Amino acid sequence: MKKQWLFLLVLIGMLILSACSGSTIPEGEETSGAGDAPASDGANEVVYASTSDAVGLSPTMTNDSVSSNVMTQIYENLFERNPETMELEPKLAESYENPDDLTWVIKLKEGIKFQDGTDFNAEAVKYSFDKLRDPATAAPRASLLEPVDTVTAIDETTVEIKTKYPYGPLLAALSHSNAAIISPTADEKQDLMQNPVGTGPFKFVSWNQGDEIVLEKNPDYWNGEVALDQVKFKVVPEISTAISMLQTGEVNFLDALPPEQISRIEGLENVEVTKQEGTPVYYLTFNHSRERNQNPDFRKAVASAVDRDAFVEKLNGLGVRSDSILGPKVFGYTEEADNAGTPYDPELAKQLVQENGFGNEPIKLLAANRDNFILMAEIVQSQLTEAGFKVEIETMEWATFLDTARGGEYDMTFLSWSNVTSDGSEMFYPNFHSDNVGNSNRAQYSNPEFDKLVEASRTTIVPEEREKFLAEANQFMLDDNAAIVMYHGVVTSATEKSIKGLKVDPNGQWSLANVSRE
Repeated sequence: MKKQWLFLLVLIGMLILSACSGSTIPEGEETSGAGDAPASDGANEVVYASTSDAVGLSPTMTNDSVSSNVMTQIYENLFERNPETMELEPKLAESYENPDDLTWVIKLKEGIKFQDGTDFNAEAVKYSFDKLRDPATAAPRASLLEPVDTVTAIDETTVEIKTKYPYGPLLAALSHSNAAIISPTADEKQDLMQNPVGTGPFKFVSWNQGDEIVLEKNPDYWNGEVALDQVKFKVVPEISTAISMLQTGEVNFLDALPPEQISRIEGLENVEVTKQEGTPVYYLTFNHSRERNQNPDFRKAVASAVDRDAFVEKLNGLGVRSDSILGPKVFGYTEEADNAGTPYDPELAKQLVQENGFGNEPIKLLAANRDNFILMAEIVQSQLTEAGFKVEIETMEWATFLDTARGGEYDMTFLSWSNVTSDGSEMFYPNFHSDNVGNSNRAQYSNPEFDKLVEASRTTIVPEEREKFLAEANQFMLDDNAAIVMYHGVVTSATEKSIKGLKVDPNGQWSLANVSRE
């Protein structure tokens, strides 16, 4: 009898252990995913490290570079910009035509499926664009399709887009990562912010927030099966730690390399470093909704106090100095704007501060807790203090920073823009046009005269006319000291030498579709 009881106890214990062995992850620790990460010996995977986690994984609901790095592997657009020629080319689209200035008829590629098996077709495109531009969605980059009047699925492979007015940058807008095409089926049954589904070369596996996102190759990818089996996006808050992990092989890929660490990274024997002039811009701006910041003398005092040349010198070749808000790689840029801003004049800054009492009230300088933002904040704080201002720096993690800036909870802050579309209209309209105050216009800038120039640059399809209006809008902002450009980015990457085929676009984005390990 005792033996029988002993046997039963052992059997019950085995059943309990079996039932519990399905997951060792505490409930709530892992965000919903498509399954457990596939086993990998590391030989056919890439591990990318970032100091910040993604905000989310829906192209409709995000607007930041960290999230975009992940989403670019999962989702695709109708059009994409060739990084070599900077010309727009079809991706999910096959071709397009303009029967008139307000109509765009886009033919789609056939036989493509989303990663959940849903057909990619005209209805999916209509669904994606209608959701992005629906005010109820409150999409951060709804401005991309603001000029669109209607989207119609003519048949399975034909989409007709009607615009409210002639809209020159439409194809550029459709190439933006936030205009990627989503699976309607998946969007209606799950939260794409946590569980994304696109047509791209990699599909989502899991997301341990604050730790890592795991993707695996899409074996049914329409453009051919990719070489990599798995991709991991690891969160490594300290860049110095990430570099050490690159050295030991725990991490294979870093980008946006910090200037103060560039010599250390270039000294690693197993690592290849690339640099190229890019489209990103980093700038100091004001919360223009606050009364003090609306004083032209206050903005001029700040602009006169900031020595951008001294700052760029600290970037060790990883930044380009220019006053122009539109950089050399962006449509609408002119060389004349390079030196058309308020020059560094510390004596004038001190005079304006003293005469107007600008140093009586402290300035809340908001900065994201990323290396280049913190460096900018510390240097600008020192320079403004020397001019007589009182400056208090407040730092916060990336997602919180974006929400805080959008809500206007600051006096001054540092913002950046990747210029994914490489079009000046898509720099000015989302970031500084009155339509987008409280959304993508985190500077809360609102000026009717400036708005008219930006609108004019968007409502013509003649390139020469568009360039003229963009140059005028650029100069208007420089004269108004609406934003003070700290530097234009040099796009950088550091990869383990076993990684082949990686190309980083001038806008800082990259795809792993053509990458392999040797």
